[in-house]
Amino acid sequence: MLSLDALPLAASASNLLAAREQMAFTLGFHIVLSCLGVALPATILLANYIGLKKGDGDALELARRWSKAMAVTFAVGAVTGTVLSFEFGLLWPHFMERFGAAFGIAFGIEGLFFFLEAIFLAIYIYGWKRLPPWLHFWSGVPMFVTGIGGAFSVVAANSWMNQPQGFALDAAGKVTEVEPFKVIFNPATPYEVPHMILAAYMVTGFLVASIYAVGMLKGRRDRLHRLGLLIPLTIACIATPVQLLVGDTAAREVAKDQPAKFAAMECIQDTGGHQTEYIGGICTSSGVKLAIPIPDLDSLLVGFSPDAKVTGLNEIPNDERPPVNTLIHLAFDVMVGIGSALLLLGLWLAYGWYKKRDIPQTPWFLKAVAVSGIGAIAALWSGWIVTEVGRQPWIVNGYMKTSEAVTDANGIWGAFIFTLLL
Repeated sequence: MLSLDALPLAASASNLLAAREQMAFTLGFHIVLSCLGVALPATILLANYIGLKKGDGDALELARRWSKAMAVTFAVGAVTGTVLSFEFGLLWPHFMERFGAAFGIAFGIEGLFFFLEAIFLAIYIYGWKRLPPWLHFWSGVPMFVTGIGGAFSVVAANSWMNQPQGFALDAAGKVTEVEPFKVIFNPATPYEVPHMILAAYMVTGFLVASIYAVGMLKGRRDRLHRLGLLIPLTIACIATPVQLLVGDTAAREVAKDQPAKFAAMECIQDTGGHQTEYIGGICTSSGVKLAIPIPDLDSLLVGFSPDAKVTGLNEIPNDERPPVNTLIHLAFDVMVGIGSALLLLGLWLAYGWYKKRDIPQTPWFLKAVAVSGIGAIAALWSGWIVTEVGRQPWIVNGYMKTSEAVTDANGIWGAFIFTLLL
């Protein structure tokens, strides 16, 4: 029987597995709520604008309903976000002790954006019947700005973990001479931040639209449901092709700056050109099994030439290779596959609107929209698996391993169980 210590992520100590799993489950729950906090303001404001501009009572009713829903998800997100912030110190004390002066900068900025968004959300909800309509609309605009700012700050911190810069280490190995601008605007920030913000708009748009699609499948074909589907779905469908372009750029940057992660994503064993792209399959040291191969495509995507050289795992020391390559590879395929399917859904919507100036109302279209929300969340989770597991064994790429950062305290499994219940 396979023992717990034989698992790749528990190799150094049982605490490492417990801490990683607790962080993963908390982040997986919180990040969906974060997406709503980032993208719901724009969705609400668009409905509000349509309602005021066209005198549309249904659009104003949607904006009112969505703002109340955002208040609930924002409150729950505040709780899960607080848990996450405590976990950094409790689960990874050696990381925070050594790199907190650099890592904490972006999180401090994010805290300011979070409180500002909470303040303006309260003003917006309170002002529905107390402010003139257009003044009330403009009172909600800061929610949109602070949502984007908060996402930028948090993802910049994660980008720094992937490509750290803006600091020096003293003789004891502690961070000195921190340069905040370089920490925040590290080389991974330009592609990670837009990738996450677009993902937030996709998750929110498809998720909200899916709720109204289910209602329409149950026979609720009134204008409120049709508009409730069309507004968020349009936002999500516009974000999707842009996201695919940003993701394509991000993959090339990862291949250049984080070669171990890219090799794990694509199951590349040996460095060289003419690298095959594998769809699905199981990664082994002797090749990819049970996959659909597309010769030369990996090299073409990375360097626009079949001769483009791509680094393989053979050039990465054994103790610096990401674990569970098959998980990383399949998560990457799931993310790209679902993104491509959502692009087709957007084209379906565009074609239907072009032909009839209305959403397609066939059962198949509504069923596709109904599952799109779950699909977008699955793609989001898969993307974070690629980012976080793909960086392993490093917590700060090239500087500190995750096993060096984890707490030595007892009771981490108990804390994990308590966090799941919470």
